[in-house]
Amino acid sequence: MVDADQTFVIVGGGLAGAKAAETLRAEGFTGRVILICDERDHPYERPPLSKGFLLGKEERDSVFVHEPAWYARNDIELHLGQTVDALDRHARTVRLGDDGTLIHYDKLLLATGAEPRRLDIPGTDLAGVHHLRRLAHAERLKGVLASLGRDNGHLVIAGAGWIGLEVAAAAREYGAEVTVVEPEPTPLYGVLGPELGNLFAELHREHGVRFHFGARLTEIVGQDGLVLAARTDDGEEHPAHDVLAAIGAAPRTALAEAAGLEIGDRAHGGGVVVDERLCTSDPDIHAAGDIASFRHPLFGTRLRVEHWANALNGGPAAARAMLGREVTFDRVPYFFSDQYDMGMEYSGWAPPGSYDEVVIRGDAGKRTFVAFWLTEGRVLAGMNVNVWDVTDPIQRLIRARTVVDQEALADPGVPLESLAP
Repeated sequence: MVDADQTFVIVGGGLAGAKAAETLRAEGFTGRVILICDERDHPYERPPLSKGFLLGKEERDSVFVHEPAWYARNDIELHLGQTVDALDRHARTVRLGDDGTLIHYDKLLLATGAEPRRLDIPGTDLAGVHHLRRLAHAERLKGVLASLGRDNGHLVIAGAGWIGLEVAAAAREYGAEVTVVEPEPTPLYGVLGPELGNLFAELHREHGVRFHFGARLTEIVGQDGLVLAARTDDGEEHPAHDVLAAIGAAPRTALAEAAGLEIGDRAHGGGVVVDERLCTSDPDIHAAGDIASFRHPLFGTRLRVEHWANALNGGPAAARAMLGREVTFDRVPYFFSDQYDMGMEYSGWAPPGSYDEVVIRGDAGKRTFVAFWLTEGRVLAGMNVNVWDVTDPIQRLIRARTVVDQEALADPGVPLESLAP
């Protein structure tokens, strides 16, 4: 069968889906490409939603992956504001949720992303309770933060992960009072561990953020539909005019589960199980982005990565695999964050318990350094803070899996490139 007779369907209009569609055309695919998005906005990138766009430093149009006219120009059939509520693997069709239309596919890419986890406590139906995942959320939250800043209002954030901290930084820049409630002993504990988590706590405290560690929200108190306070499981009550739930995200796997595709275990983040070609347990269906659970050869475990770079690279990799190209998806996980005047990039994977030492290169006190997480002398991950153009050598060190000279690793006078094969 020639390309022109084939139909490739992409379910999910985020970065992974949009870049997959772009790659199909760039690789010369001449068949139908159908991109189904459950939002009415054209596909957009999510990092600005908690960074530049939320701060009012980036325009709305800057978040979109392509200009709207690009889709028609490249003959991408774009279905905006449409959901897929059924997948029939035998018939190779997906069904649109609004009118039941069946769309046939020869190859299917699932790029349905993730959704914010909800607080399961009283008071979450109040108007001042927010999540941040979609462009509409960011637009609303931007107005909320500006209002809190003008009125000296209080924002309580449940969760000290990346979204929670970036919103805390934005809220403080607007002038709002901020309290972050986190069950772990430091921010970012599950990603950076206590050594570097404390650095982020100090950064935010310097900017006026209050932390309440070792606690969870148990109730959001309100009156006449408005938020008044947030209570924690240790009996504390924090004044609040608005509350942000930033307690993580869950992969949107319902469609895949109902279709009988293999799903990963919760211990490894769940998600749709894929191989090195991002192919699911069905040879005609691939998965990419937040929902894909793949075994990473460098770390010897199954990972599900929710960050921007995974979608940016995973969508094109899946598209090439759908076309029959040779693909091995083994990208080193990468993400970045900007908070106040501190920028950072992180490469690798080193959760608490996986490493035995942290090596600092530079001055952590001045927040100009590179941190390395090691096990048995091998680099698992590296984070550069206000130090730039070092991602490539850091990732080469991770890929090398060789024992490094730790004195040289800690010495800023020794070029990283000389340590990386």
